[in-house]
Amino acid sequence: MLQGKAALVTGSTSGIGLGVARALAGQGVSVMLNGFGDPSQIEALRAELAAQSGMPVAYHGADVGDPDQVAALVAATEQAFGSLDILVNNAGIQHTDPVERFPQERWDAVIAVNLSAAFHAIQAALPGMKVRNWGRIINIASAHALTASINKAAYVAAKHGLLGLTKVVGLETAETGITCTAICPGWVRTPLVEKQIEALAARDGTSIDEAVANLLGPKQPSKQFVTPEQIGGAALFLCSSAADQMTGAALSVDGGWTAQ
Repeated sequence: MLQGKAALVTGSTSGIGLGVARALAGQGVSVMLNGFGDPSQIEALRAELAAQSGMPVAYHGADVGDPDQVAALVAATEQAFGSLDILVNNAGIQHTDPVERFPQERWDAVIAVNLSAAFHAIQAALPGMKVRNWGRIINIASAHALTASINKAAYVAAKHGLLGLTKVVGLETAETGITCTAICPGWVRTPLVEKQIEALAARDGTSIDEAVANLLGPKQPSKQFVTPEQIGGAALFLCSSAADQMTGAALSVDGGWTAQ
């Protein structure tokens, strides 16, 4: 379906980003991985994905919290593959605290990685997409782009902002072959969420299984985690011709979270 296209997926060395990267590579897309981790493990992952898909897979270790490194990441993708057709802004970090105790430096970091990085990547990628008159920009937002939870001021603000950015870019590119959409997952058992589960278990003195039930119960009516593979499937749909008229839109994949 997407043979010959090239994609950049930020934060793709694990979790949702890796699920999206696997899905794209499986449809004939050359993929630039990005994220942090042990260099040898990342190289093994890159080689595995390339072998499984038969597609070129590269890696760039840019810190997307730095605008200059974001620009370098986009440029490196275009240089490696000759184009950047699919941009998936997925990298994210989290910090939880009440507003009055929220450290300013953590606010700045969450906004930089979860929101500003997407702006800088889109700004760098759009010129090439406009030349080719085709592009897919997919922002991995969250159920927290549509609702809120206590102690997550920076994350909720960033994800609400990311949805606003999605709408603006969708409008500005509406007469082109470029679309800009957002996927809004509920709870996905990523390394980021795993840390929250462990913290919840430690705080309440419960088992991990009990902490999982306590995490999902109040929010996700399905009582099941969304999987990275399901988010990858949603991304493939948004890249398909069936989604040519979906732009500036948010797609919820949240087990019923935001239906409540």
